[in-house]
Amino acid sequence: MAGHSHWAGIKHKKAAADAKRGKIFSKHAKFIIIAARDGGGDPDGNLGLKYAIERAKADNMPKDNIERAIKRGTGEIEGINFVELVYEGFAPAKVALVADILTDNRNRTASELRKLFEKKGGTLGNPGSVTWMFETKGVLEISQDAIGEDDLMELALEAGAEDVKPEGSVFTVLTQPDDFTEVQTALRGANLEFAVAEIMRLPTNTVRVENAKDAEKVMTFISELDDHDDVQRVSANFDIPDEILEGLDL
Repeated sequence: MAGHSHWAGIKHKKAAADAKRGKIFSKHAKFIIIAARDGGGDPDGNLGLKYAIERAKADNMPKDNIERAIKRGTGEIEGINFVELVYEGFAPAKVALVADILTDNRNRTASELRKLFEKKGGTLGNPGSVTWMFETKGVLEISQDAIGEDDLMELALEAGAEDVKPEGSVFTVLTQPDDFTEVQTALRGANLEFAVAEIMRLPTNTVRVENAKDAEKVMTFISELDDHDDVQRVSANFDIPDEILEGLDL
């Protein structure tokens, strides 16, 4: 998780800025549409939809937008057909990354992302070339000021979490994806707030980037990739010291 907590914080700040122009809402709408399409429009019976709605609400997406996206997914109102894709490759400094994509035009997306990789010094990989370096987990980060480690460990493990790790000023709770919502609900029921609450790909090994110029190239590339309208999530295996991350203007 080295470096990723700070990157998650950067992404939350970016999401707040994006929300002002509706960009983040568009990404959430796609998640909701796909979840409702695949599992139905009832979040109580569709954990994927429930999670998508939770993420949208965390970014203050209006209720009407959420309900409209659900109806598009279930076919109650006409919508766009989205395709789920996974792009794999490397950022500068040989940092491995995976981009989860939702697009209504795979040819356009392929052309735009290929240009972005070429322009920013990245390299596209073949399917399966990078995903094996990651595992999908639910991640919940809680301030260490909010609860003691033993109390959190007992609460989280009882709710179905895999592990609780102290990292810097937070505790990181890890879950299997299917257990994420239940654990989140249990911790929220104990009046705990989350600095991060996401299902994400976590690297099984990391690439240390200690040169500030290389770090800037890596993070600028990942930030621009993350900003693309069709990119829903970017996962990468960088290990950049927090003091370097904090000095970058992203």
